Order: sequence, then C-alpha cells, then structure tokens
Amino acid sequence: QVQLVESGGGLVQAGGSLRLSCAASGRTFRSNTGGWFRQAPGKEREFVAAISWIGASTYYTDSVKGRFTISRDNAKNMVYLQMNNLKPEDTAVYYCAASPVATAQAMGLMSPEGMDYWGKGTLVTVSS
Repeated sequence: QVQLVESGGGLVQAGGSLRLSCAASGRTFRSNTGGWFRQAPGKEREFVAAISWIGASTYYTDSVKGRFTISRDNAKNMVYLQMNNLKPEDTAVYYCAASPVATAQAMGLMSPEGMDYWGKGTLVTVSS
C-alpha cells in the first residue's frame, strides 16, 4: 500500500515559480511510476507529468513542456514538480499519483481512473 501527501501549493503571480512535493509512505513506492495530475474548477482531472521509478524516463503534457520539471528522490520517497513561468491557466488542484504497472508515457495516455494511488491534492492559484 502506498500513501501520498502533497505540499507546496499556494498563490503566485503569473511568471512566478512553485515547487510541489509529494511524500510517499510504503516501501513499494520506489518501484512505482510517480506522476502529477491537476483539476481546475469545473474541469476534468488531467495529466501533467510522470516519471519512471528509477527516474530515467519522464513524460509531460504539451502545455507544460519547457516550464515544468518532474523529479524524484527514492531515498526520501519523494516526487517533486518544479513549476516555472506559471500562467493563470495553471490554476488547479494538483494531485500526486502512483502506479506500479504504468510507464511514465502510459500514465500520460491512460485515464486518471487507472491510477492505483492518489494524494488529496494541493491548490495552486496563479494570479494575472
């Protein structure tokens, strides 16, 4: 069993940066693909970024490429999302997710309902 807890959300002006953290419990986490999803008000949950269990492979949705970077530290059971040049349309609740079977690319292509583990989310608000 894996439990995920996000932190690092907040209010930031457009063009600013935030770093989200996802703390995982459960020794099997380091064998899971880790990822970030987001859900804006009135919209469906969407994929943002994913990273393979050894960190060698990453995958991003097009709208965040070049601005967001996902990373992980398996020694600390952590996954991070560095978000730069934030835009108002990045405003959403950001969720950490994990899957023991999906690759990073697969996590980006499959339905969010296919994820095995979820955190409760952290709110990111970008003002214009």
